[in-house]
Amino acid sequence: MRQRLRTGSWIICFGLALPATGFAQVQTQIEEDRARLGNSTPLVEQIDPATVRDSERAQADAEEKAADDGDKLDTSGNLLGNMWGARPWLYKHGISFDIQEVDEVWGNGTGGSASGSDGAAGSGTGPAYDGVTMPTLTIDTEKLFGLKGGLFNVSALQTRGRSISQDHLANFNPVSGFEADRSTRLFELWYQQSFLKGKLDVKIGQQDLDTEFLISDYASLYLNANFGWPMAPSVNLYGGGPSWPLSSPAVRIRYRPSEKFTFMFAAADDNPPGNRYNSLPIQQATGAVLGSNSDPTSQTYNGANGTNFNMGNGALLITELQYALNPQPADMSNVTKNPGLPGVYKLGGYYDTARFPDYRYNNMGQALGGPNDTTGIPRWDRGNWMVYGIIDQMIWRPSIQSARSLGIFVRATGNGGDRNLISFAIDAGLNLKAPFRGRDNDTIGLGWGIGRASSGQRQFDRNVAQTGTYSPVQGNENHLELTYQAQVTPWLVMQPDFQYVWHPSGGVADWTGYRRVGNEAIFGLHSSITF
Repeated sequence: MRQRLRTGSWIICFGLALPATGFAQVQTQIEEDRARLGNSTPLVEQIDPATVRDSERAQADAEEKAADDGDKLDTSGNLLGNMWGARPWLYKHGISFDIQEVDEVWGNGTGGSASGSDGAAGSGTGPAYDGVTMPTLTIDTEKLFGLKGGLFNVSALQTRGRSISQDHLANFNPVSGFEADRSTRLFELWYQQSFLKGKLDVKIGQQDLDTEFLISDYASLYLNANFGWPMAPSVNLYGGGPSWPLSSPAVRIRYRPSEKFTFMFAAADDNPPGNRYNSLPIQQATGAVLGSNSDPTSQTYNGANGTNFNMGNGALLITELQYALNPQPADMSNVTKNPGLPGVYKLGGYYDTARFPDYRYNNMGQALGGPNDTTGIPRWDRGNWMVYGIIDQMIWRPSIQSARSLGIFVRATGNGGDRNLISFAIDAGLNLKAPFRGRDNDTIGLGWGIGRASSGQRQFDRNVAQTGTYSPVQGNENHLELTYQAQVTPWLVMQPDFQYVWHPSGGVADWTGYRRVGNEAIFGLHSSITF
């Protein structure tokens, strides 16, 4: 039984007393992108609880700047308010404590597969709940003791409920980026120092890279996990790499020579949970053929409390170059000349130095999974790579002061096919910000994505079929999502959601072993609360 919530009363009391907004002088990647895109991004970026927090901080900072009152703390976006003046007082001394609460209910009306947790005796459809509580302590060292440009951050997670994707859907990616194994754990623990008047900053410590790298700000409106940390690294790297709900020891460097250009590089441990064997899909598949089937992404294996700090497999080296087209002025209310429609364009890639199991051959050079496979153990290949490109572009705005805008996004990833489950993926969508009068912070969006099973995975399927086992050759998984993000109160955001998935996992077999998992119609309701 995985761990359940055991949050101490001292944390709750401490959280009630401390401030819940960020520091304007220390700009997060999400805050930078929001400014460059003219605040046309969704109010809450739904990649993980950390991006939810950073989105709320960016909104609070923008409102303070607009009011020309950056020294005062706006607590209207907090359920607990200013706590009789305690929050503003502590804010002046550089101390902030956020609590983000995310809760979701999901259900699939069609398709899916019976739950493996009940011996495949249940239905392939049904409801599910998942939730996350994330407290974050942040210290601005300049306000606290005079060290300019320093920022300390530590956060924890309490995850609960069940994953509908794991239990019923058999998708390449979960339908929600907030699904996770149940646990109470350390999340991030890092220190960031800025140099050169903020143009250069270095972050070191336990980090979650999906808050800075591979982000499409418009795509982060959507709840399907593929629109956050994309499909390819999620299933191709050990445990999904240093991304929610796991983090790794890392060093991240960001250089911003001008408002148009940003360069980022990070070197991180590539395997947050520390599992090397039976931790990737092909190992799980061969294990299933041979009678062993371990959870490939378990976060409770080898360090369930988040303090494993694994450094034993390989290094993930990732870099990204960003270009901002028509970056917007900080204060649009006094702009007389149209600055043009903004966009952010990103190119990047990673290289992983570890060894990865080959999808085609076993350790004896035989066809893996085929009739002559005598071991069922994949051959190990050195290194792995991926390249990607991202476009976020506003395409319409009725006036330069209008909150309403229409934006598009496109993101594509590509990598080798011999040691990966996914070789190519793309997602795209269209977002309308402020769709109705008086709803300036709401966004409605329609997004689509596709993931292609690699040539190695398809060859493995053919090899298994030669043994007489039903093994459909996996192809493309397509998913469509329609979502509406509504700010109900300054501290509560609700988001009803509909998704449809064609050919889950590219047409994988269901629990019977004799037919493919059917297409899935999935309904969800998501809520985000800032305490």
